[in-house]
Amino acid sequence: MKIKHLIIFVLTLSMSLPMCGQVTNPYKNLFPQGTIIHDNIPYNNDTLKKHLLDIYLPANTKSKLPLVVLIHGGGWWANDKYADLGYMKKTIVDLVNNGFALASIDYRFSTQATFPAQIQDCNRAVSFLYDNADKYGFDKKQFALIGWSAGGHLATLMGLAKNDNVQTFFTPNTTQLFVIKAVVDFYGPTDLVLLPGNADEKSPESILIGAAPLARPDLAKIASPITYVDRNDPPFLIIHGEKDDIVSNKQSKLLNSWLNILGVQNELVIVKDAPHFGEMYDTEYIRKKVIDFLKWNLTH
Repeated sequence: MKIKHLIIFVLTLSMSLPMCGQVTNPYKNLFPQGTIIHDNIPYNNDTLKKHLLDIYLPANTKSKLPLVVLIHGGGWWANDKYADLGYMKKTIVDLVNNGFALASIDYRFSTQATFPAQIQDCNRAVSFLYDNADKYGFDKKQFALIGWSAGGHLATLMGLAKNDNVQTFFTPNTTQLFVIKAVVDFYGPTDLVLLPGNADEKSPESILIGAAPLARPDLAKIASPITYVDRNDPPFLIIHGEKDDIVSNKQSKLLNSWLNILGVQNELVIVKDAPHFGEMYDTEYIRKKVIDFLKWNLTH
């Protein structure tokens, strides 16, 4: 992941957001009328701004809802729980209109704490959602993840490593009873050693693990989703751009190959001419793929 490309990526996402404070939701008006929104819920019993999540519930729902947890991108050191909503507006609206509850989460940046802090936070957030499922109306048995870029990496890692019982991926006293039923991975890194910044100590992947991946392949392996692929993993929908020059689509092709070898249900969609992120991922074709995939695996 090249630094200059990532800076452009982060700045572009930041420019797409209205000027607002940390606790102001810039996309409340995006959601269908009647959507119930719970903003800035602390999920770790502390006051860290990166330990907050938002919940979006469809209007007039009487039954328990399948929950889709959204994990934002930004190279593990930038953006927030609103960032990817800005260019995925139609997909987000479709999810709510199709009866899915959403939770968008923040996590500590790699500049604040090195890995595994990020996956610990993501697991802690999902654990909180599981523990409070009755309060918010979630179906505890129907949890899925969607992640973009660095968030795709974290969503994929969560989905693959959950059944491996990796205790270092959880903070103490965290409920581990939840099960991830499906993962949608938008252009997430899957093998840190294969990223272009693998020898650069200042690259995002190096900052994440605290060393250049080529110098510490042991740390890179622990943080790489493909390490945890096995036959018992949940279904995956993997989406990547043909012309992504920040995270090569070879990362998703590698994950797809490993899942195929082990017989895990998955589909890889290479989006023609698409860069690393943007509205080319919010088309009707991809939205239908995402909705159909989640419906099949959560409500079928």
